[in-house]
Amino acid sequence: MRRARTRIRRTRTVEAMKPLPVSVRCQGVLFDMDGILISSLGSVERSWAVWAKMRGMEPEVALRVAHGRRAIETVARLRPDLDSEAELKVIEELEVADNEGLTVLPGVLNLLAALPRERWTVVTSATERLTRVRLAAGGVPVPQRLVTANHVTRGKPHPEPFLAGAALLGVPPEACVVFEDSPSGAQAGRAAGCTVIATTFSHPAKALGAAHYLVRDLTDVSIEVQKDGLILGLNLLRGASSVNP
Repeated sequence: MRRARTRIRRTRTVEAMKPLPVSVRCQGVLFDMDGILISSLGSVERSWAVWAKMRGMEPEVALRVAHGRRAIETVARLRPDLDSEAELKVIEELEVADNEGLTVLPGVLNLLAALPRERWTVVTSATERLTRVRLAAGGVPVPQRLVTANHVTRGKPHPEPFLAGAALLGVPPEACVVFEDSPSGAQAGRAAGCTVIATTFSHPAKALGAAHYLVRDLTDVSIEVQKDGLILGLNLLRGASSVNP
């Protein structure tokens, strides 16, 4: 009897660990770049550490602010006494020159191959030059048109980047799905009226409260293309809400 109860408990534990399947309908998909399509975390950290030391700051302070934000806004927050435009060029040169360790994240290439090109684009806080360099370095298809730090006046967590992405696709924001990994990005997508799916690549689930759904990575996402749009199949993280209203 004791063994039977042990088997039942183990079975329940295994069942509790299985992902929860959910379907989401949409007409367009907006991908963040770093932490969703590729990982260039090493380059980002090294570049900001170099910049911080150049400007007499502790690298840890710069890194806490930089993730998920436009570099020009990060500089303005950290060193409002400096010329943000000039500092942006310094940071961009550092990051463009450093692609060491850049990798494509799991599930990305298969997912993009299944998506019609007119149904998706990239919405990132990186500059356009850096975006195109990094995507090309990772072998990720580069959309002809995308939304970068150069195309908006207010970056994430402001909704402007994702509103611009929806407009680029010719789709209402509420018919778009956003894939993000940062709290500021999830907040921006939600504020724009999009459905936000966050991965836990760079932040724990508890930091991604603005997201509607949580998945481990893009291997937990499937695509069904229909005449009037897309159906995304999601294997949600256990322990996370299936919908965060």
